[in-house]
Amino acid sequence: MCRTQRSFYNLWLPRIVIGYALVLSVSTAGAGGLELGDLCRLKGQEGNTLQGLGLVVGLRGTGDSGGKPTARALARMMQLMGGQLARDAAGQLNTTDVADAKNVAMVFVTAQLPPAGAQQGDRLNLRINAISAKSLEGGYLMLTPLLGPRADNPQVYALAEGPLQLNPDDPPTTATVENGGKMEATVSTSFHNEGVLTLIIDKDFADFDTAQRIEDEINNLGELALGSVGQAANPSQRAIRARALGQSQVEVTIPQIYRENPIKFISLILKTQVSLPKNSTRVVINERDGVVVIGEDVEIAPVLISHRGLRIEAVGSGKVRPLDANQPLDPTAPATPNAKLKHLADALNALEVPTDDLIAIIKTLKRKGDLFGEIIYQ
Repeated sequence: MCRTQRSFYNLWLPRIVIGYALVLSVSTAGAGGLELGDLCRLKGQEGNTLQGLGLVVGLRGTGDSGGKPTARALARMMQLMGGQLARDAAGQLNTTDVADAKNVAMVFVTAQLPPAGAQQGDRLNLRINAISAKSLEGGYLMLTPLLGPRADNPQVYALAEGPLQLNPDDPPTTATVENGGKMEATVSTSFHNEGVLTLIIDKDFADFDTAQRIEDEINNLGELALGSVGQAANPSQRAIRARALGQSQVEVTIPQIYRENPIKFISLILKTQVSLPKNSTRVVINERDGVVVIGEDVEIAPVLISHRGLRIEAVGSGKVRPLDANQPLDPTAPATPNAKLKHLADALNALEVPTDDLIAIIKTLKRKGDLFGEIIYQ
């Protein structure tokens, strides 16, 4: 093919794209939908961050140099461990002896608690970030107390320590310690408030239509979801009441018969099948991994695209012709007013255009208003 100019028309049969990490979205509505647990989470079941300031020792001259906060922290730790340090005239620890320690660095330590909480004795992975050190290579994190996200709460939830591990893809001032945190207190997360559940719809699915579908599916469960337990109960005790509070929240009242066993009710609810609308007009772009997901019905206006020496014309027409102009027209192909984005991707693939350039073209089409669909960036 000539690389100077090509005319692009809709194709009757889309071809498999090999050169791109490209996927065409498929509607799940025809396959029975998704389980509610794949669309929502329970309010209260969120991850939390533990944090603390610690000291890393054993560096190779790349630690904090002349940092007074680091010297004070090191002097205080040495005192707590039985080290003998002189005091100045005001009775404060004299940090002169440790002021020039270049193998020590003050660091910020964080650990993520899972949405379900953590029990005393559980191990956590740590992330370490230097404050002013040049590199954390070869360092060891001294025992560090980890507090909650609120600075006014002095409770120690976990203790952290261990040898640092550097990732070659990260800067040398960032490190991790696998299973370096040990929970000292149990952290439990709530999942209902006085018999009421609040479902938080995932941001990728959150809209008014999805919220209404979830409300209807839950309310239509009736006695089918309650099994034999509900057969002997009063109908008012078996009632399931769901109410959409907006495009991202649905409130569900736990039936009276399940007030003593809400876990079983939650399990039943989260397995409910919800048929979603067809999201065929979406384009999902993951630039980091070079992935482009194009919905089947995403269209573009008739445009002429000129990109790095390539000229491609997208034309809406009553006739459909393949990219190869030598092939005959397909008289059975339906007429469409606009070209499909997925066919433009085929044309670019045939011209060996990289995925980064495809993403750049899609962004430009959207900014110009010639791409008819929603773009989601990840």
